[in-house]
Amino acid sequence: MTGDVRGILDTSVIIDVAELSPEQLPKEQSISAITLVELTVGPYASSNERERARRQRRLQEVESTFDPLPFDAAAAREFGTLCAAATAAGRKARRRRALDFMIAATARAAGLPLYTRNPSDFEGLEDLVEIVAVR
Repeated sequence: MTGDVRGILDTSVIIDVAELSPEQLPKEQSISAITLVELTVGPYASSNERERARRQRRLQEVESTFDPLPFDAAAAREFGTLCAAATAAGRKARRRRALDFMIAATARAAGLPLYTRNPSDFEGLEDLVEIVAVR
């Protein structure tokens, strides 16, 4: 058990949540509005009709379950801080990674740990955001 009462779930956790034990996750779960961005794109990214339908169902489930934390001015400022840290560590916050960093910035602005199945997406940010790897 992680011991965290509250936390933000990364998109990777949301996608695999049915496969995870509740003990691996915080009791009070939040998501970033950026996770909705990623999930909204999901159905369009598949050419398989069944997969598109599955992704659309997941999006609808998430929309009805969570009131996402916004990517607001505080998160935007934190995004800049995270990008600076990544650049100093030799990494870039471009393309898809930019969305990951926006989710991390939302977590940092909210003062919450970020639960992810892909901790490598957040390498170099561990001193700024509590990253919880969910296996």
